[in-house]
Amino acid sequence: MTKYLLDANVLICFLRGDHSAQAVAAQNLFSEACAGNCSLILTEVVVAETVWVLNSVYSVDRKRIALGIQKVILSAGVRCINQNEMIDALDRFSSTKCDFIDCYLAALATQAGDHVASFDKDFKRFSDVKRWNHRA
Repeated sequence: MTKYLLDANVLICFLRGDHSAQAVAAQNLFSEACAGNCSLILTEVVVAETVWVLNSVYSVDRKRIALGIQKVILSAGVRCINQNEMIDALDRFSSTKCDFIDCYLAALATQAGDHVASFDKDFKRFSDVKRWNHRA
């Protein structure tokens, strides 16, 4: 079975669902994956880029972004690197104004029981995240 590493532009075309030839091709690829004819691999970097582009360039609502990507992650034929952490990060992103990368670090740290070392005050918004106690 062929495995494809997804690029953000394919994921964005699929999620936006416009009627361009690229969106149709993306839809066909996802249909092939759902049918078991190929496997799509979704990396953290591609999810982060997709979130940024949808939010910053296309002004898509955070909740809509999170739900759309979560739906893809949970689709047949899609394998997402760190799936549980990614879903957690998308939940955090949809319910806060924190950057997606901070949400992902919070999800990773919480899952592993690790601390986050950051000067960013956004991590105070996550009561379940243990933080580095700096004196800056």
